Amino acid sequence: MPDYLDDLRLAHVLADAADAATMDRFKALDLKVETKPDMTPVSEADKSAEELVRGHLQRARPRDAILGEEYGVEGSGPRRWVIDPIDGTKNYVRGVPVWATLIALMEAGETGYQPVVGVVSAPALGRRWWAAKGHGAFTGRSLTSATRMHVSRVGKLADASFAYSSLSGWEEQDRLDGFLDLTRQVWRTRAYGDFWPYMMVAEGSVDICAEPELSLWDMAATAVVVTEAGGTFTGLDGRPGPHSGNAVASNGLLHDELLGYLNPRH
Repeated sequence: MPDYLDDLRLAHVLADAADAATMDRFKALDLKVETKPDMTPVSEADKSAEELVRGHLQRARPRDAILGEEYGVEGSGPRRWVIDPIDGTKNYVRGVPVWATLIALMEAGETGYQPVVGVVSAPALGRRWWAAKGHGAFTGRSLTSATRMHVSRVGKLADASFAYSSLSGWEEQDRLDGFLDLTRQVWRTRAYGDFWPYMMVAEGSVDICAEPELSLWDMAATAVVVTEAGGTFTGLDGRPGPHSGNAVASNGLLHDELLGYLNPRH
């Protein structure tokens, strides 16, 4: 079995480069922001960070394919790097520090491409999380200064902390009633948003989280971190991994109950 540790080291180098680029423009008064066709914002920092990561990868891993949020897919083959240059652009452009660069390596297998390396770097929070398949999940300043993560042992919804991003997407998918029922059953709810709930599930500080509409680059890195921390990461359809266009993550003990609430009951 490949150990992926060289790829993980490279992902940290990529994250360091992206962090320098994004922090340089964070809270810049002259930051340029455009609106994409799907009406979501994209800043010059999103584009420059992705260009930087792509440039590094083309030199270090010229045979690997690359999929990024801003510039699409390039290359083909059994290994594909997946990049979200800034997950949380709306926060970034408003000066809110909850945003991160997500870098994942996916490898082709019997069940399609699956993430085998993930780095989530949130420089404005001073936090980084990472995982490689078979090696566990960690958080810290660097590979040599890290703490291993593990999901919580909370086994009852009444004791669980539930994190999410917003309400509107659940309403659009006719899942709001179940979502609200779930919020009434749990101990605590917080809308931290974007990548952060998944990292808290991996750390054990949150027990369950979900989002109704996501892209592959939003999930590839977070999925491997959650699963390597001992958690469960699926779509709302229960399919493992980041392929369902939405995400449900948990400590594993609460996963089936969570899916039951979030799928429409007629």
